Amino acid sequence: MPPSSSRPLLLSRARLGLLVAALLGLVVGLLPGLTAPATAAPAASGPRAEAAEAAAAGTFRNPLNSGPDPFMTHWNGTYYLTTTQGGSIKMWRSPSLGSLAAADPVTVWTDTDPSRNRNIWAPEFYRFDGRWYLYYTADDGVDDHHRLYVLESERDDPAGPYHFKAKLAPPNHADDFAIDAGILQLGGRLYLAYSGINQYQHNGLNIAPMSNPYTVSGNAVAFDAAGGCPEVREGPEFLYRNGRVWMTYSACDTGKPDYQVWMMSMPLTSDPLVPGNWRQHQGAVFSRADDRGVFGPGHHAFFTSPDGTEDWIVYHAKTTSQNTYSNRTTRAQKFTWRADGTPDFGRPLAMGATQDLPSGDPGSGNYWINDDNRSSGAGSVTYTGDWNSGTGCATQCFWSDDHWSDRAGATATFSFTGTRIVLLSVKDTGNGYAAVSIDGGAEQRVDFHNPIRVGEAVQYVSPRLANGGHTLRIRVTGEHNSQSGASFVSVDRAEVYTN
Repeated sequence: MPPSSSRPLLLSRARLGLLVAALLGLVVGLLPGLTAPATAAPAASGPRAEAAEAAAAGTFRNPLNSGPDPFMTHWNGTYYLTTTQGGSIKMWRSPSLGSLAAADPVTVWTDTDPSRNRNIWAPEFYRFDGRWYLYYTADDGVDDHHRLYVLESERDDPAGPYHFKAKLAPPNHADDFAIDAGILQLGGRLYLAYSGINQYQHNGLNIAPMSNPYTVSGNAVAFDAAGGCPEVREGPEFLYRNGRVWMTYSACDTGKPDYQVWMMSMPLTSDPLVPGNWRQHQGAVFSRADDRGVFGPGHHAFFTSPDGTEDWIVYHAKTTSQNTYSNRTTRAQKFTWRADGTPDFGRPLAMGATQDLPSGDPGSGNYWINDDNRSSGAGSVTYTGDWNSGTGCATQCFWSDDHWSDRAGATATFSFTGTRIVLLSVKDTGNGYAAVSIDGGAEQRVDFHNPIRVGEAVQYVSPRLANGGHTLRIRVTGEHNSQSGASFVSVDRAEVYTN
C-alpha cells in the first residue's frame, strides 16, 4: 500500500511482516490452530476447477458483517444475526454461515419514542414458549441515559414482526445506566445479566431475577469481576456444560486493542444471585493476536452448528491496534472443550482465514479471488495502467499482499461466476475515490479513505445478479475527499457468492 501519515512505522513493520509471513507460509501446515487460505491456481476449467469450487462450497472467511456487538442463533435451518446499527435493529438471515455477509438485512425494529430511539445497541434474541424476545439498549441521544428494553414477536419467527413489551430495570437500579442484556437460564428460571452501574464500575456486571421473559422481579446483584483493565465489564454470555454454567464477559474499553474476554463459572445447582458461588478464572480466555492482525476481540455470543455437534463463538474485532470504535467487524470461529471441562476458545483467527463451515451447514458456494489472480473458484483479476504491488500491508491484507494505484484511469477488473461480489481492501489516510461498475454498467463512486489505516474493509457490495459470468471493474479516479492526503485505491480480495 502507498505511504500514509504513519507510514514510516508501518514500513519498518512491513519488512518484518514480510519475513514473518514467509516463515508462517512454511510452517502453517505444521502448527495446530494456525489457519490460512489454501494456495490455489488461477481460475481454470475442467475437473481441477470443479474440485476447487466443491472445496469452496464447504468453507467461509470472515467478516460475516461490518457491524459490532454480534448475536447469532441457528434455528429451523437458518442462521439469524444481529449487530449494533445505531438507529434501528436489523437482522441478517441465511441458510449458510458463509453467505451471511451477502445477505440483505431486514429491519425488525424502529422506535418513535424520543426517550429510546437513539443509539440502539447490542440486540439479542431468545425463544420462550413459541415467541421471540429481543433485548436491546437505547437512549435519547445522551449516552448515560442508556436503558434496557425488550420486544416480543407477534409469531414464532426471530425476524418478527415485534412489538414493544417492557423496560427492564431492577428496583435497586430503577433509573440507572444499563447496557448489554444477556439472559441466564438456570433451573427453570430466568435471570437478567447486564452491564451497568454498581459499586465496582460504571459498566459493571449485574444479575437480577426475572419472573418471565419481560419482567425483572427483584434487585440486581453486583459482581466484582476481574478483567485486566479497570474500566469495563460488559456483554455477559452463558455456556452450560460439564455440570457448570460459564459466564463469559468482555473487559477493557471496546475502543482499545486490549478489549478481551474473561470468564467466571459456578455449578449448575448453585444460586447465581450469590456472588460467592461464582469462581473467577484468572486471565483472559480470548484476546488480541498481533501476529494475525486481530485486535480487541470481544462482545461475543455463542451458537451451535446446524447438527448440534459443534460449539461456535461469534464476536467483533478490529484490524488496527489504534484506539478506535470504528472498524469493529463481526467474525466467527469454532471452539472446543478441554479435558478438565473448561471451554477452549483458542486464539482469534486472522481476518480472511479460510475455515470449514459448521457441521451440517449446507454450504454457501462462495469463493475468493486474490489481487494476484489466485482464486479458489471460477475467478480472475486483470489490470490496466500503472499499479504497484507488494506485501507491505502484511496482516492487514488477505495473503499479506495487495495492489494499489493513484493513477487516474488505471483499472482492475474481476471476472467471476456467481450472483454477488464483495470487494475488500485497505482503507487508509491517503486513499481516494474509485469508480466501480458491474458488467460495463453505470459507475458508482466509492471512497477508499479512512481517518486511520484498517485492513480488509468492505469497500463495495454488488447488487444481486443473475447467476452466471460477470465483471466488476474498479477505476482509479485520481480524486480524493478533503480529509485525504492522496488518491490511492487499494485492491486486495473479492468474495464471490454463487447462491
